[in-house]
Amino acid sequence: MDIFYKDAAELSSMLAKGEISSLELTKAVIERTDSVEPKVGAFLFQDPEDALEMAKKSDERRAKGETLGELDGIPVSLKDIVAVENKPLTCASKMLEHYVSPYTATSVKNLQNNGAVLWGRLNMDEFAMGSSCENSAFKSTRNPWDVSRVPGGSSGGSAAAVSAGETIIALGSDTGGSIRQPAAFCGVVGIKPTYGLVSRYGLAAFASSLDQIGSFSRTVRDGALFLKAVASYDRLDSTSVKIDIPDYASTLSVDSLKGKKIGIPKEYFVDGMDLEVRAAVEKAVAHCKGLGAEIVEISLPHTDLAIPVYYIIATAEASSNLARYDGIRYTHRSDKAHDVVDLYFKSRAEGFGEEVKRRIILGSYVLSSGYYDAYYLRAQKVRTLIRNDFSEAFKTVDVIAAPTTPACAFKAGEKSGDPLSMYLNDIFTINVNLAGLPGMSLPCGFNSEGMPIGLQLIGKAFDEQNLLSYAYAYEQTAGFLGRNPAL
Repeated sequence: MDIFYKDAAELSSMLAKGEISSLELTKAVIERTDSVEPKVGAFLFQDPEDALEMAKKSDERRAKGETLGELDGIPVSLKDIVAVENKPLTCASKMLEHYVSPYTATSVKNLQNNGAVLWGRLNMDEFAMGSSCENSAFKSTRNPWDVSRVPGGSSGGSAAAVSAGETIIALGSDTGGSIRQPAAFCGVVGIKPTYGLVSRYGLAAFASSLDQIGSFSRTVRDGALFLKAVASYDRLDSTSVKIDIPDYASTLSVDSLKGKKIGIPKEYFVDGMDLEVRAAVEKAVAHCKGLGAEIVEISLPHTDLAIPVYYIIATAEASSNLARYDGIRYTHRSDKAHDVVDLYFKSRAEGFGEEVKRRIILGSYVLSSGYYDAYYLRAQKVRTLIRNDFSEAFKTVDVIAAPTTPACAFKAGEKSGDPLSMYLNDIFTINVNLAGLPGMSLPCGFNSEGMPIGLQLIGKAFDEQNLLSYAYAYEQTAGFLGRNPAL
């Protein structure tokens, strides 16, 4: 197997044994990126010299016996939504096209403290608003399994880069499925942690009560290594939760599903979902049963309200968060304005894309006088009902299994003119964000056209240790490890 397709755990072992250097590994990843990037388009910014310098320092530490951890010397790429001092932070928007961050996000500092080699910044839907990575102001990213198809969104660049071997691990963010959906589309492992486990300080906000930083990797173990590295309490994030961070990778076990109850929500197997996706997920559930798990049908009765609730709460928070981009301080400033009021209007009209404008308008409407109680307040009450659905379910089951997406990756441009159809891609993922729970997607098959299918596992709050172990048991025995796109 090519070195750029090896997982971080194996590469860490090779580094420790002196079988390869971080400099050699980083060079191989950069060369791979140069080779396939014209087809995939995952990156918005690259700094090879900086990455090679970090790799060199990692090798120097290792030579002195001062290795910082299992990610020391491993290339990790970042979705262009987290701040790194003196690096671009565009959120794939013209509004921030020339913005350079003056500080570093806590999650990135944690990666740096673990010795990771930061390699480039990845494309995304503008301000994380989208499900296809076609809403970027700068380029469209393509799916490495079929470059005529989308990689999913909003973290499409992150998913595509890992899938194509352009990086070993990638950081993403998940507000309504923006890690799990592209992970399913691109055939990689995507992890969205419990809200509050990973600091959001330095993450450009879309919807503050829903946003969460997570990872893309080739294996569950790599996801566990990443989570151990980035999870921490942070006083700079008022929603950060102070809990002990376990060594997630140390407890992974292929026997972890024995005697466990897996809940299958009947509302997630609906008419209209792709039959091949349904068949693959049902086969995955049967496989888990063969590993000793008990399968239990459960109900999450408010599932059908998730889409309207999400698109009220998320757009309301987006309209508030994006008000700071006003053309006055560090954002795009129109040169066609005649006065201050005109400057606000023209700068925002020119700087934001159509999808971002649509969500700002929706959010401003539901927060406006006379509509707040009818929409936003009611949506928050229904959100509590959705959270209670999961609480009730977890009284009887250990983990919930479901499809990640209702269908596989669609053709580029296929849904661009139909926002509602695009929004429905997140129908199985947004409930997890509304409830603040951990969720992940891992490969569970391919359709007749060779496109990946994702299995979604949902865990109890702050129970990532068990969630990862259940996923590991499936992954290690299901037979989908080591499959990569031809490109």
